[in-house]
Amino acid sequence: MATTELGQALRRWRDRVPPGSAGLPEGGRRRAAGLRREELAMLAGISVDYIVRLEQGRATRPSPQVVEALTRALRLDPDERAHLFRLAGLAPPGPETVPGYLTPGVQRLLDRLVDTPVVVLDATMTLLVANPMYAALMGDPSTLRGLARNRVWSHFLGAPGRVRRTPEERWEFETRLVAELRSVAGRYTADPRLRELIDELRARSDRFGELWDSGAVGRVESSVKTIDHPDVGSLTLDCDVLRVDGADLRILVYSAEPGSEAAEKLRLLSVLGTQSLTSHRPA
Repeated sequence: MATTELGQALRRWRDRVPPGSAGLPEGGRRRAAGLRREELAMLAGISVDYIVRLEQGRATRPSPQVVEALTRALRLDPDERAHLFRLAGLAPPGPETVPGYLTPGVQRLLDRLVDTPVVVLDATMTLLVANPMYAALMGDPSTLRGLARNRVWSHFLGAPGRVRRTPEERWEFETRLVAELRSVAGRYTADPRLRELIDELRARSDRFGELWDSGAVGRVESSVKTIDHPDVGSLTLDCDVLRVDGADLRILVYSAEPGSEAAEKLRLLSVLGTQSLTSHRPA
């Protein structure tokens, strides 16, 4: 019964989301005003086949990560989110686990900042959602899965990104990354995904282990970043870190001084999008 209700709920919520509100084109013939299955799959970062199986009741136990992704893509409110978790046979996340909920206010902010690169991270600095301008600037993150979506993991264990740093800037950035993660670990002591992330980083990165063992706590601050883009060249941008305390989210907003060369390059990127970009890992 719960599986049938899960499929019905997903279909009902999918039908009520106008494509335009999710940043998708609204043209063309549609049988319903809401999202198509392939559009929901793209927004949630899961396969169309899995959406079909969930709606038809052939998939019975989506993971918490999938449920959170569907919550964001379907723009569910807190009560609907909790209901979706229960329909999936899961307990809604409690205060001892890292929140992964994108609040309506943050979603509206993303909808309005269409010409500005913006990415939203949870408390562990795992990427929740990025707008098209961020993908154009840093590389499309939609193919990243699992720990590869985490900013700390990608810095210490992933391929080089597009941000250029001096040795001193890199040392400062790494110190703040680890100090913030340690602060987060102190707040969410029972979160298994956070523990998995820390264990893997300590096992595979000597630099992370050294910084972790130092015991420092703190947080990543706003900064100025130089980004080497494969198509438009070097851009120096302000990267402001906005924090949503109730949901424990971090919103990274990249901007340029009006009239500057970097501002012109951002305007060019808004036209190029990701069409002509070579494949690079986001930073």
